[in-house]
Amino acid sequence: MKLLPALTGAVLAIAAALPAAAQKLPLTELSRYLNSFQTASGAFTQVNDDGTISEGRILIKRPGRVRFEYKPPEDMLVVADGATVGIIDGKSNEGPQGYPLNRTPLSIILARTVDFSRARMVTGHSSDGKTTTVRAQDPEHPEYGSIDLVFTSNPTELRQWVINDSGGSRTTVILGDLTTGVNLASDSFVIPGIGTGQRVDR
Repeated sequence: MKLLPALTGAVLAIAAALPAAAQKLPLTELSRYLNSFQTASGAFTQVNDDGTISEGRILIKRPGRVRFEYKPPEDMLVVADGATVGIIDGKSNEGPQGYPLNRTPLSIILARTVDFSRARMVTGHSSDGKTTTVRAQDPEHPEYGSIDLVFTSNPTELRQWVINDSGGSRTTVILGDLTTGVNLASDSFVIPGIGTGQRVDR
């Protein structure tokens, strides 16, 4: 099996880049960091609930827009256009699948303004001495799941997140170095086969 060595290598690469020790970053600093940029791009490694691993490039354009471009052999594209998360699987006979963005934990960090001090949003805030982890949820709809965000300090950076969805599965996204303030075309966030801004209830 090649999955375990690949995952171990990704984790060790991140660990090697971490500082020897760091204090727990306050929620105000984490909110400030996420609100400090509107656009970002970089590489990502995704570890699915079944242990499979994918790689690709991520584009972020807040509020509400993100694009995951997967490298071969994956034939998949995931795009959020501000209202809908569209999943386009080239290996499937079905067309694009759409889900309301506001029913996914990812909407928390794609919000126009992130405020971790909001009542009942943060349900966990801890540090292992190297990273700070925050678990956040929609205070009005905790049943939609939660997101674990992992940050490093000096400077503050988002390095990883884990989506804990309503079905109990976990998807981990490990980020490479994000380049912020990049110029991203709006058409990068149009979902093929689904109208822009169209909400799809499933």
